[in-house]
Amino acid sequence: MKILLLVTTFNSLTQAVYTRLKDRGDEVAVAYAISERQMLEEIEVFAPELILCPFLKAYLPPSIYENYPTFIFHPGPKGDRGPHALEHALKSHTKEWGVVILRANEAYDGGDIYAQHAFPVHHTYKASLYRQEVLHASLQALDQFFTHYEKEICQPQLLNPLHHQFTQKERAIDWESDDTQMIIEKIYFSDSHPGVLDEILGVPCYLYGAWREDKFGDVTLVARGTEVPIPKTVLAKRDGAICLKTIDGAVWVSHLKEPRKFKLPATYVLKERLQGIKEERLPLIFDRSYETFHEVWMEKKDEVAYLHFNFHNGAMSAAQCVRLKYAVEYLQNECEVLVLMGGEDFFSNGIHLNILEDSQKQGEDGWANINAMNDLVRAILFADEVVTIASFHRNAGAGGVFLGLACDYVVGREGVVLNPHYKTLGLTGSEYHTYSLPKRVGKEKAQALLDDCLPVSTSYAKMIGMLDEVFEMQGYEEKLHAYALSKRDDDFLWEKQDFLEEHAERIETCKEAEIEVMYPEFWEEDSLFHQLRREFVYKICPRETPKRLKNRSHDFSRVRD
Repeated sequence: MKILLLVTTFNSLTQAVYTRLKDRGDEVAVAYAISERQMLEEIEVFAPELILCPFLKAYLPPSIYENYPTFIFHPGPKGDRGPHALEHALKSHTKEWGVVILRANEAYDGGDIYAQHAFPVHHTYKASLYRQEVLHASLQALDQFFTHYEKEICQPQLLNPLHHQFTQKERAIDWESDDTQMIIEKIYFSDSHPGVLDEILGVPCYLYGAWREDKFGDVTLVARGTEVPIPKTVLAKRDGAICLKTIDGAVWVSHLKEPRKFKLPATYVLKERLQGIKEERLPLIFDRSYETFHEVWMEKKDEVAYLHFNFHNGAMSAAQCVRLKYAVEYLQNECEVLVLMGGEDFFSNGIHLNILEDSQKQGEDGWANINAMNDLVRAILFADEVVTIASFHRNAGAGGVFLGLACDYVVGREGVVLNPHYKTLGLTGSEYHTYSLPKRVGKEKAQALLDDCLPVSTSYAKMIGMLDEVFEMQGYEEKLHAYALSKRDDDFLWEKQDFLEEHAERIETCKEAEIEVMYPEFWEEDSLFHQLRREFVYKICPRETPKRLKNRSHDFSRVRD
């Protein structure tokens, strides 16, 4: 079918739907909902048989839904209507929620329902619920939709009142009466937008990212010889996060955003106001029997080490890259197979754009970030005493994809989306991609992936040779472990050592050539990277639909060179 995705932006859900349709063999284009005239012009040019709206904030004009079969994805079950649906799901502590695909009409979320899929709601924050449960349920509903659409199977929506939008007054934390659990819940249902407005150490800011702290209770503080501080006192800091006293314990807050600015690690916002606050570090291997904020940790089973790096939005600063490099170097002597797991919402998305935008020395810090990322990738590429596996069970983009491709084996989970390109941010990229990508898919296909700047599913990535295996969501961890155990092979390691010794110079030459091209992208003031990074960080609305998203299709006839 000719299907147009009419969306506010090309977000994670839209990309998942896009890649699912491409893998089905549909002819797919994307149009941004910017103005009625622009939408109608792009619709007329493409002439779709069907319009799908996976992520749409604007209300559609009748000129569209009256002339084209148009369907809305709504992140709520039958009878739920209006924006902010997930906030109401979390606020009400519901145990089950859902997604519906309904026909667009004059009533807000009021059209007939053609597909629906329910999912359990666990204790998490809004953005994670959207990226995981909502996304997976949407793909399940999409599969159901085509069968029902063809047979005209639908049911009327329940025209319940639209739920209201929560105000900052309703989100606000009362530090004198809200316990730790209540504070976490308020941050959860406001994360990642709009956040909870507060004031920390005299700085007005929105709060994001909450973790309970079990070891900074009143008893512990007294044992340290410290008077029990008042609520909202900063007790400690760790890896960019701050720990705040609550009436019944403590809570970590990882990120802050000053009004009209952008989100940053909390310590980057508070800066010198944190003088005298102790950095409470954690080792790579620590007692995980209690709750606390942590970004990097390891789990070991049957001589397989699983390295987790849960960096916010998958962004990796120079310091985070260095910590991860040390972890890789240490673990290769502690296990037979090392599996890179990434984080809870993303595997990795490469260098940290927000920190670079905040920097007073953007060229210098950008250069440090990409070189730290390269040092990490090199540690993985040249880990010749252990078998390495990348687990793309969460989305990855840019340098994060090539971080995974540095491993000996690469596996993925069904439904995950990869963006193996850099150009949309004005970068040519590094991370040894000119070595690792052609090695897997051939030079011609590698260049096409970099130039097209389009997302691909893990299923398609396996077809073209980027990935070795793709497992279903159900039972993914068990299948991954069995796969890791099957790759323990001393002969493989001997061959790997010989190969790296023979080709080390060629591999390093690839990286040096990448860095030479990237140098002006970081250091020159008029570099396109600075403009595109600023637009990305400040979430500046697009003025037109990107050309790369208009009517492109996979070439299944030639999947490898």
